[in-house]
Amino acid sequence: MSQPNTLTATYASPTNDAFALSSPLPLSDDDKTAYLGALRAAVGEAQATINKELTARMEEDKARDAGAAAAAADDAKEEENYGEDVQEGED
Repeated sequence: MSQPNTLTATYASPTNDAFALSSPLPLSDDDKTAYLGALRAAVGEAQATINKELTARMEEDKARDAGAAAAAADDAKEEENYGEDVQEGED
């Protein structure tokens, strides 16, 4: 019994959600032209999905890094002004 032909891709990261995708391909690879056509289409679809998913994860990383940088800047400002009365907004 032969196994079904499937194009699969998985992504795992310690900081982002994992994802997986799978595209079935023709069961028989006897007709190489049809098989390669289906494989090419599946790879194109997989590439588009992967690019979309990774772009979303990059945006999440940027937002997380920006939040961490802002918190670090606030901490540095607090340490610099420790023990002093500081007026935040002067009129």
